[in-house]
Amino acid sequence: MSKFVNRHQETQVDPVLTRIVEEDKVPWYKKPNLRYLYFMLFPTCMGVELTSGFDSQLINALQIVPSWVEYFNDPQGPFQGFIGASYSLGAILSLPFVPVVNRKFGRRWAIFGGSVIMVLGAIVQGFSQHVAMYIVARMILGFGIPVCIVAGSALIGELAYPKERPILTSLFNVSYFFGQIIAAGICRGTNQIVTDWGWRVPSLLQIVPSMLQITFVLFLPESPRWLIAQDREEEAYAILAKYHAEGDADNEFVKAEIVQIRETLKIEYEASKETWRDLLRTSGMRRRALVTAMLGLFTQWSGNTLISYYLGDLLQMIGFTDATTKNNINLVNSCWSLVMATLVASQVRRFRRRVMYMTCTICLLSVYIGWTISMRYAVHATDNNYSNPAAAWTTLVFIFLYAPAYNIGYNALTYTYLVELWPYALRSRGISFFQLFGRLSGFFTTFVNPIGIDSISWRYLIMYVCWLGFENVFVFFFFPETHGKTLEELTFLFESQELADRATSAVEKVVHHEDNNPQEHKGGASNVETTKV
Repeated sequence: MSKFVNRHQETQVDPVLTRIVEEDKVPWYKKPNLRYLYFMLFPTCMGVELTSGFDSQLINALQIVPSWVEYFNDPQGPFQGFIGASYSLGAILSLPFVPVVNRKFGRRWAIFGGSVIMVLGAIVQGFSQHVAMYIVARMILGFGIPVCIVAGSALIGELAYPKERPILTSLFNVSYFFGQIIAAGICRGTNQIVTDWGWRVPSLLQIVPSMLQITFVLFLPESPRWLIAQDREEEAYAILAKYHAEGDADNEFVKAEIVQIRETLKIEYEASKETWRDLLRTSGMRRRALVTAMLGLFTQWSGNTLISYYLGDLLQMIGFTDATTKNNINLVNSCWSLVMATLVASQVRRFRRRVMYMTCTICLLSVYIGWTISMRYAVHATDNNYSNPAAAWTTLVFIFLYAPAYNIGYNALTYTYLVELWPYALRSRGISFFQLFGRLSGFFTTFVNPIGIDSISWRYLIMYVCWLGFENVFVFFFFPETHGKTLEELTFLFESQELADRATSAVEKVVHHEDNNPQEHKGGASNVETTKV
């Protein structure tokens, strides 16, 4: 593992609270308040990615449904790509507003508002009368999803007890595959409906994940960090005491935690104006922005959109022509992806982030090399009217091997890593910045994939092989390590040692009982006056 040591020096922070957390041996399921919190996170914050998974699988599966193909005149090439990419286009248009909504209304209301927008989009989509209306509906759906993703991923990280935070933020993306499975199963069931309802029913059912969020999100507490930033420290303290100490307001960990959050936010806001320019203001922020931008590209340009949106076309190319067979493969692949994603997410506390990312990129490159070679022979057989089942099935094996390779890093760690990488004051902007590059690259690849496949067939995969080689190099040299610290301990990852020591000193005073009134939660507003911007 020593070969994965980061080449860049990060600021060393004494993980005082992390050590205290590791001494807590009581599992989360034996803590009633924490158990309630985690169960409520699933239909609300975790459920956000249900919509993303449902949509990616829906547009993929509907292109196999005969009634959809007939109603929209079998779109091909650039037009087919634009229909798929319109979801990302809507998301891009909403990104400038996402941080503003998060800062002004908080994480919960941001999720609520984004979900309402997606319900509207799903209704318009289900009752579309022509392709233009269908595209607009997909753009409305895309407009709402980043609001929920940014708020949901941040809220999980900011509410979770530090011991379970990496697993919970990693499970955030797992619900994506639940959405895929549901959509694939629904489309398989409606595949035999000869009327328009064969595609309208699954389109309308896309409202279900958003309705879950609308119904349950306000039963969650608000982010304690957002409350402190709004001069509402007493409320934040009550939330932390209830869920991180099972209601014990005198708990030493909670006292230290509230001081750490308060002091860290105070230092953050001394240098931050909460503007987009802050993302590039210092060398540390520029490093974060570079890693975030490239992570956005990597999550979409690693070949995953080929499988998510155009699996039916790929299967057709290698000889699987029956619609029912393709739907079955699609459904099985979604279930396989869910299993792999869940297994990987449950192991994130055991391995360092850079080890997992390097393993991910190396495996993806290996899979794509094998996939490209086998597909070359499978396509040649199909194009020349002879049978090569060995090549076809080998290609299918590599398509299935893609899921565990991708999940090791880009699915399991994406939001865990982003929440850890960005300090609170710029967290929503940082995740929005990731969404910008992710959605732009998603729009590009979703649009270009069918053109590339139609134009150069299996050779199109060579482009992904080359890009994955670059990903290996970039991750090795630029990705920092964030494993094993609280969010506040990671705030000064690239900043001066002096700032890190200043925040640590405040926490140590509480831990060592050097401060007689560490929490000051009844008059805490004065401690965060610098947060007003």
